[in-house]
Amino acid sequence: MKSLYSVAEIRSIEHTMAQTLPAGTLMQRAGEAAASAARAMLAGRKVLLLAGPGNNGGDALEVAANLAGAETDLDADVTVLYLPGSVAPSPETARALARARASKAQFVDSLPLGRDWSLIVDGLFGIGLARPLDGDMRALVESINGLGRPLLALDVPSGLDADTGAVIGPDGVAIQATRTITFIGDKPGLHTFEGRDYAGQVQLAPLGIDPGQRPPAGARLNEPALFARHLAPRRHNSHKGSFGDVAVIGGAKGMAGAPLMAARGALFTGAGRVFVAAIEPAGAVDFVQPEIMLRDAQEFDSGDATLVIGPGMGDSVTAMRVLFKALEGKAALVLDADALNLIADSPDLQGRLAQREASAIVTPHPLEAARLLGVTSAVVQGDRLAAARELASRLNAVVVLKGSGTVIANAAGSVVINPTGNAGLATAGSGDVLAGICGSLLAQGWQPWEAAIGAVWVHGAAADRLVAQGSGPIGLTAGELPLAARAVLNALAR
Repeated sequence: MKSLYSVAEIRSIEHTMAQTLPAGTLMQRAGEAAASAARAMLAGRKVLLLAGPGNNGGDALEVAANLAGAETDLDADVTVLYLPGSVAPSPETARALARARASKAQFVDSLPLGRDWSLIVDGLFGIGLARPLDGDMRALVESINGLGRPLLALDVPSGLDADTGAVIGPDGVAIQATRTITFIGDKPGLHTFEGRDYAGQVQLAPLGIDPGQRPPAGARLNEPALFARHLAPRRHNSHKGSFGDVAVIGGAKGMAGAPLMAARGALFTGAGRVFVAAIEPAGAVDFVQPEIMLRDAQEFDSGDATLVIGPGMGDSVTAMRVLFKALEGKAALVLDADALNLIADSPDLQGRLAQREASAIVTPHPLEAARLLGVTSAVVQGDRLAAARELASRLNAVVVLKGSGTVIANAAGSVVINPTGNAGLATAGSGDVLAGICGSLLAQGWQPWEAAIGAVWVHGAAADRLVAQGSGPIGLTAGELPLAARAVLNALAR
């Protein structure tokens, strides 16, 4: 299990370990782990370490001592920019400072100009930072980012909120790392929102703390193990009815493509039969994918089908009537796009959704989530985990809050952050395909929680597969995703 720990949970673990370990042990272990990571990244001699006033700076000083100590065989030219602050350092940081000063490292009090650094190590601020970087510190971070050199961040890139993935402050700055080595436990903010751009490759250094010494984490990183019980080869003795029906309801005038994208997502990930029930019927057949059956939403009897409602649905009276009927029914639902906007505008529909006994997955992007919560998208993005939890609780549904590091939450408070996917998914129709995959897995008997996390993982992995094959991320289209998702799902189910 890939656990993700909040800052409060990490502090609790540190407090527990402090009762049993000699003072400074965790800092020393962090310095050793980070020095090893630095050596692996080093492709030259000149290393710059940025050491701030707190214990994160102490970690950097330990790294300096390890890289430039008399006992090391690393032929490195180590420079330390130490910014002590106005408060005396902790005893552990003071000891690390003494070790670094006793090494071959050179100490400076301003950023040296004209040096072609092979590696920069960021130990300015760690998980305890609560205010935006400003003044000289902001200027330093902007200068470091402008150098474009390989950069190793210690625990979390300075200026990034470890819980939320937001750069701290409305106009804040943060270190942009090539790699982040994070200590004790992985952090949610490294994997969602701006964290994925600023943290780079994330490496965990548990510092010798046994899993049994950790409390349960408040969040997890998505992986196939979380939905593995549904991954199995199909039985020979099966038929189309074995894998359920999906009906995609949407397609107002001028928006016929959205439900077709969702339907293809459902078809290519294994649903037995797939329908599009269009608000404004546009034709009798999908000539690209004739297996998809087209119907009129006002006349369509969905039977036992799983319903995917919202792609291109619009906000007409007909759309509202169809949505109301679905909420009153007993079918499993995936609610996306225009269905979410209609629900956001109606406290009555919100109440009906929350009171349903049947399964529901809602798949908002940040603006749709903001409308549902009655806040701004900036508030949602400022704490994506909290927003997803709150929305899941209000609607009694599994919530898929889309975006970089998609967050999946349920009404019980469980949260998963998805690591797959790339910028190629920022294209029209991508979310429609995801909604279709969610509906497909629900129709095949997956439980709502596992259907949501499985669909998100497969959807992102499909985009990763396409990019690895040379299709994107620039110019990747939603229409390419269903076939790639099929390949990913079949590989998992072998």
